[in-house]
Amino acid sequence: MKAKTPAAWEHVQLAAKLADLKDDHYRTVLTLSAMLELFIDKGILTREELSAKADALDAQLESLISASLHPMA
Repeated sequence: MKAKTPAAWEHVQLAAKLADLKDDHYRTVLTLSAMLELFIDKGILTREELSAKADALDAQLESLISASLHPMA
C-alpha cells in the first residue's frame, strides 16, 4: 500500500515545477529574441514587418478564441 504524500510536500513539488517552467520560458523567449535581432541585423526582416505579422497573428488568434467562445454568433 502506497503512503499518502503530505499536502505541504505536494505544494513544494508544484512550486519547483513552476520554477522549472519559468526558467524554460525565459530561455525560450531569450533565444527567440536573439534570433529575431539577428534576422533584423542581417536585413532578413524589418521591425515593421515583425510588428505587422505579430499584430495579424494576434488578431487571428483573438478571432479564433472569440469564435470558440461564441459558436452561434
